[in-house]
Amino acid sequence: MYSVVELRETWDVAKDVKAFRLSRRFNFTPGQFVMVWLPGVGEKPFSLAWKDMIVVKRVGAFTSKLFELGEGERLWVRGPYGRGFESRGERIALVAGGIGIPPLYSLARAWRRDFEGITLIYGARSWEELALMDIENYVDEIAITTDDGSAGRRGFPTNVLKERKGEFDQVYACGPEPMLKAVLRVMNYRNVQISAERYMKCGIGVCGSCNLGKYLVCRDGPVFDGFQLRGLL
Repeated sequence: MYSVVELRETWDVAKDVKAFRLSRRFNFTPGQFVMVWLPGVGEKPFSLAWKDMIVVKRVGAFTSKLFELGEGERLWVRGPYGRGFESRGERIALVAGGIGIPPLYSLARAWRRDFEGITLIYGARSWEELALMDIENYVDEIAITTDDGSAGRRGFPTNVLKERKGEFDQVYACGPEPMLKAVLRVMNYRNVQISAERYMKCGIGVCGSCNLGKYLVCRDGPVFDGFQLRGLL
């Protein structure tokens, strides 16, 4: 069932990336998502970055229309859906690539007191695409990588993870699929939770559009333990 929510506030958080604060606060587990419907435009899934916030990258017709909306305008939202992250270990790493930062932002913000230490390893193509950098308030350390070397060190977040994986009890990752595959290989599919992405239509495990091997991402994920994805990613 949809909830009609108003936009309380919108603001830019990176190049072609906006945060949208909603009039409703959702009870959710970090890693879960909601389905957002715009009449006459369509419906898309978005990870919750916080109880009342989604963060969106402009990539097509739906998100372009969303970017046109302002304070007081309405969205239709259903959810939260799916399996979120599970809190494990004491020293953890959050590995984010590009617009994969929202569910890890919510994890750090919600669970920061559950861990002895949180390290964010965050990669993007350039400094302009680093979003939600106020995450520094919720983590103990940040290691930035950029493809062009415009911020942090030149390279990829998995380069840092490979060097430091022995420091962490658990790794949480979200980002482009090539990065997720590399994270899984670095961790040998152990002590890692991955937020996967597939095309979703229904969001509740009915239509089958988001199949990932034997799993449906909307129902069985979007968060998976590494061992579940062996041979699939």
